[in-house]
Amino acid sequence: MTWLGHIARIAALVLLILLLVETDLFAPLLAPLNDNGAPAVYHQGSLLFLALSHLGLVAVSTLAGGALALVAGIFVTRPAGAEFLPLSRTIVNIGQTFPPVAVLAIAVPSLGFGAEPTLLALTLYGLLPIFENTMAGLKGVPPAALDAARGMGMTGWQRLSRVELPLALPVILTGIRLSFVINLGTATIGSTVGAKSLGEVIMAGITTTNTAYILQGGIIVALLAVLIYDGLGSIERYLAKRTGMAATR
Repeated sequence: MTWLGHIARIAALVLLILLLVETDLFAPLLAPLNDNGAPAVYHQGSLLFLALSHLGLVAVSTLAGGALALVAGIFVTRPAGAEFLPLSRTIVNIGQTFPPVAVLAIAVPSLGFGAEPTLLALTLYGLLPIFENTMAGLKGVPPAALDAARGMGMTGWQRLSRVELPLALPVILTGIRLSFVINLGTATIGSTVGAKSLGEVIMAGITTTNTAYILQGGIIVALLAVLIYDGLGSIERYLAKRTGMAATR
């Protein structure tokens, strides 16, 4: 990355921190967006707490969805599970195409209000990228590497854990990165069912026609998405370089 890229990354991080802990600094900039005399910055709760809660919802749902999608992706790339590929793909596609707000509406009567229905909706919504990338990564493992593993007498499990998954990890991480960022934006709807998230700021702006609140919440979510996407991308490139070096040895 060039020096300009590093400066942009640092600037985004500094802006995010200021928005979360020194919100009043932006009051003069946001005040012109309100024509009804409403407060220009959100003070109904801690923005830092809401951001951490938001990230927690996304992290837990991504871990849960990642585990399910990873297991399913491994299973359908094995000879015993190949026939279940169409069914598995249909299920994860339903999770992506079924609107999360509809999942919330269905889940609330049984799970109640709060984080639980939001986690369910986000988990289902984030399955597809991880599932597809798991399959792509495993299918993209060089045949020569598998032949070498068989020649060394490795069992199927050893080939999977020591050769296939390490070589496929950068591609799998790309799916996790996409899932995380998608859910980062989608998690804002959790506030409609009582989950603590940055959606509270945006919803407060919508219900009071306070454009400053909407912009404030939206910018924080966008900065989180950009920084996390960039950070996970750096990890992905590092792992791709490492696995590429390992594959050539």
